[in-house]
Amino acid sequence: MIESNAMKEQIISILQDILPGEDVTESTTLADDGRIDSLAVVELVTEFSIAFDVEIPFSDLVNENFNSAEAMEAMILRLQQGT
Repeated sequence: MIESNAMKEQIISILQDILPGEDVTESTTLADDGRIDSLAVVELVTEFSIAFDVEIPFSDLVNENFNSAEAMEAMILRLQQGT
């Protein structure tokens, strides 16, 4: 499992690749501000699956899980722990 700070940095790096031109930090609001759309979420699910060895179920494809890098990290950690 990746250390938390390293994971957050990797999530931010993935977000910057998927959302070019957006200034993404760990607390940047993405879903609520309309910076992220459904296509970007699909890309994120694929990237997170590869980078963090997790499967994100359909039930987790909700705005609150993709609203910030912090929210994404919390979701990934929860899925890695199997809870």
